[in-house]
Amino acid sequence: MTKAYLNWSSGKDAALSLYYANQQTNYKVEKLLTTLNTDVDRVTMHGVRKELLLQQAEKIGLSLMISELSSDTSMEDYNSKMKAATDSLKKEGFTHSVFGDIFLEDLKEYREGQLNSVGLKAIFPLWKRNTKELISEFIDLGFKAIIVCTNSKYLEDSFCGRIIDHDFLKELPDNVDPCGENGEFHTFVFDGPIFNSPVEFEIGEKVRRSYKPSGKEDDNCFQDDSRAWDTEFCFCDLIPK
Repeated sequence: MTKAYLNWSSGKDAALSLYYANQQTNYKVEKLLTTLNTDVDRVTMHGVRKELLLQQAEKIGLSLMISELSSDTSMEDYNSKMKAATDSLKKEGFTHSVFGDIFLEDLKEYREGQLNSVGLKAIFPLWKRNTKELISEFIDLGFKAIIVCTNSKYLEDSFCGRIIDHDFLKELPDNVDPCGENGEFHTFVFDGPIFNSPVEFEIGEKVRRSYKPSGKEDDNCFQDDSRAWDTEFCFCDLIPK
């Protein structure tokens, strides 16, 4: 059986990908890889504190590798950092990289291209699954997740800080993907079948933040993403117990 690492966002898609990856016998996930914003010491995009990220890995029972990025990381720097991480993982004997992407074709092609260049194979356990069915299965399997970030272009701030359950899904606007696959919301998973015990936390302050594009082509490592122009987000802080 070959060794795989999973690209861990701290959210639901990564958690469900790990659950599915654990069901097969072609490879074994032995490590998590996460990018951390060093300016605030939080998970990139999700805004989750590093301490909670470490607790997740401990309660899942996997080692964690952190790739550190600053807020103004350029695409060139991002690619360099990730290549350093993948080169290190390859030296450790890893041959496969698991992602939680569902239907963003350009992102999938980008990931595959970057990994092919270093001799690693990308795996997408959730690819092309119906997102409504997928999130319902996530809930029914016993996973627990809380919304930690909402894109104000799509969702009111009241959705931020809510637990994902069937009532939450019923209240989502029609233009919002049930899995938030277009960046409408991000989550923190704190319990479920991949955990030995729940991650304990308290709900803290909820704040809205605005981000202004710099206008520099390579200034943002998400500049090539179709969501790059979204600039208003609401974050719900989670405080470790």
